[in-house]
Amino acid sequence: MRRYPSNSQVPQSGQTQPVKGDWATVLTLLPYLWTYKWRVMLALGFLIGAKVANIGVPMLLKKLVDEMTISAGHPQALLVLPLGLLVAYGALRLANTAFTELREFVFVRVTQRAVRTIALKVFRHLHALSLRFHLNRQTGGMTRDIERGTRGVSTLVSYTLFSILPTFIEILLVLVYLALHYDIWFTIITGGALLLYVVFTIVVTEWRTHFRRTMNDLDSRANTKAIDSLLNYETVKYFGNEDFEAQRYDEGLQRYEQAAVKSQSSLSLLNTGQSAIIAVAVTLILWRATAGVIDGSMTLGDMVLVNAFMIQLYIPLNFLGVLYREIKQSLADMERLFSLMEQNREVADSAGAQPLKIGGAALKFSHVDFSYEPKRQILFDVDFDIAAGTTTAVVGHSGSGKSTLSRLLYRFYDVDHGGISIDGQDLRQVTQASLRQAIGIVPQDTVLFNDSIEYNIAYGKPGSSKEQIVAAAKAAYIHDFIESLPDGYATAVGERGLKLSGGEKQRVAIARTLLKDPAILIFDEATSALDSRAEQAIQQQLQEIARERTSLVIAHRLSTVVDADQILVMDQGRIIERGTHMQLLAADGLYTQMWMRQQARDEDEVATEQVADPASLQLIP
Repeated sequence: MRRYPSNSQVPQSGQTQPVKGDWATVLTLLPYLWTYKWRVMLALGFLIGAKVANIGVPMLLKKLVDEMTISAGHPQALLVLPLGLLVAYGALRLANTAFTELREFVFVRVTQRAVRTIALKVFRHLHALSLRFHLNRQTGGMTRDIERGTRGVSTLVSYTLFSILPTFIEILLVLVYLALHYDIWFTIITGGALLLYVVFTIVVTEWRTHFRRTMNDLDSRANTKAIDSLLNYETVKYFGNEDFEAQRYDEGLQRYEQAAVKSQSSLSLLNTGQSAIIAVAVTLILWRATAGVIDGSMTLGDMVLVNAFMIQLYIPLNFLGVLYREIKQSLADMERLFSLMEQNREVADSAGAQPLKIGGAALKFSHVDFSYEPKRQILFDVDFDIAAGTTTAVVGHSGSGKSTLSRLLYRFYDVDHGGISIDGQDLRQVTQASLRQAIGIVPQDTVLFNDSIEYNIAYGKPGSSKEQIVAAAKAAYIHDFIESLPDGYATAVGERGLKLSGGEKQRVAIARTLLKDPAILIFDEATSALDSRAEQAIQQQLQEIARERTSLVIAHRLSTVVDADQILVMDQGRIIERGTHMQLLAADGLYTQMWMRQQARDEDEVATEQVADPASLQLIP
C-alpha cells in the first residue's frame, strides 16, 4: 500500500476559512488595477463628467418649466429660450450616456486584464504547490473558488466604480446644490434619509452575509461531492451505490436549500425597510416643496427640480442593498481566491538555484531520512549510488518506501536529512524546472488528459511533429492499435483516459516518456497493467531504451529486473539487501524468499492457463 500524507495542515477548498478582511482583500486587488493607472484616471474623469451632466438635467428642466410661465408680452423669448433649453436638455442627456459609455470603453481593458492576470497567477501558483497540497485538495470546491473569485474581481470593480461611487458623487453634488439654493430642511431631509438608508442597508446586509457565506460553503461541498462521485463513476457502478451517492448529494442540496431560504427571507426584510425609508423621505421632500410653491418661496420649476433630484438619487439607491451584498460576496469570493495564492509552496527554488547540468546523469542518495508527517517516518538512512548509464532496480513489499524515492527525486518533497544529487549537484540547489526536464517517468497509475491520443503522447514534448509522435508510439508498441481505431491518433481518450484499457494507457504513458527523451528514466511498475505477452515485448523495449540512460526501476515483479546492474531490496523504509540478481539469490535473504514465492505463483498461473486451454485437455479413460 502506498503511503500518502493523511493529516496535512493544508486547508481544503470548499471549507470555511478564516476571514482575512475586506480592506485587506481590496488592497491585494489594487496593484492589478493600478497597472493601467492612466486608464483608471481617465475612466474616473468620464465618471465625474457623466454625473455632472446627470445633475444638469434636472436643473435645465427647472429652467424650462419656469420659462414656460413667461408672460404673454414676450413672444420672442417664449420661442427662443425654451427651444435653447430643450436643445441643452437633450445635449446633457446625450452627454451623460456618452461619458458613461466612454468610461466603460476605457476601463474594460483594466478589468479584464486584472481578471486574466489574477487567474493566470493562481493557476501557475497551484502548479507550483507541493504534492502534499494536491493530495489534500478538493477539486470541485477549489475550481468553484477559482471561478467565483475571478468573477468576483469583475463584479467588484463594476459595482464599486460604476454604481456605488457614481451614486455617492451624485449625492454629494445634490446635497451641495440643495444647501446653496433652498431651505436647509431639504438638505437635512435628503441627507438624513440617505444616511439612514445606507446605515440600514449595511447593517442588515452584514447580518445577511453569513447566510451567503454558508450558501457558498454548502455549494462548494455539494459540488465537491458531485464531481468526486462522477470521477469515480465506475466504482459507483461496481458497488451499485447510485442511490447512496444521490442521497449524499441531496443532503448537501437540502442544507443549501435551507440556507437559501433564510437568505431570501432576510433579503425581503431588507427591501421592505429600504422602500419604507425612501417613501417617507420623498413624501417629506414633496411636502416642503409644495409648501414653498404655495407661499411663493419656490417656483414650479423648483418643485420639479427637487422631485427629479430625488428620483435620480433613489432609483440607484434602490439597488444599494443588492450592490452592497454583491460587493461583500465578491470580496468573500476574492478572499478565497487570494488565499489560494497565499498557500505555502513548501518546495521552492533556492535564491541562487542554477539550471541542472547533465553530464553522465549519475544519481546519489546520501543517507536520506524522510517523513510525510513528523510522527511517521517513511525512509531511514537510505544510501545508494546509481552510476551514469546504469540501471538500478528497487524491490520490496508494498509500503516499503519504493515510490517515495521517485517523488523525492522529482523533488515533490524535500528530504528531512541527507541529500540527493545528480552529477554532484544537490537537487535543492538547482531549479525544479531543469530537474524535471531531465527526468522521465512511466508511473504505475497512468492518468491521461481528456483529449486525443496524439495530444497525450505529444504532451511529453509539446510542439513535436507527427512523425516524432508516431515514432514514439511505435517504440511503445501502440502504433498498430492506434491505427486500428476509426479516428486514429485523433481518438479521444475520455476523462482520465477511461476509454482506454489499463495496458493501453500504460503504453501511451511509455510513448510520451520516450518522446520526452530524458537523461534519467524512472519506471514505477511500468508494465503492471500489461498482459504477459505485452509485458515481455515492452520490457525488452524498455531495456533497450534504458541502455543509454541512467534508470531507476521500481518493481514488484522480480522477473522484470533480473538484468538490472544493481538491485536494492527495501523493507520498512530501509535498504536491507543490495547486489545483482545472482548475488542476492546467493545471499538467501528476503530477495530469495520473494523470488521463490513469485516463481511458484507464476508456475500456478501457467498451469491454470493450460487447463483453461481446450487444446491442452485430454480424455480420461
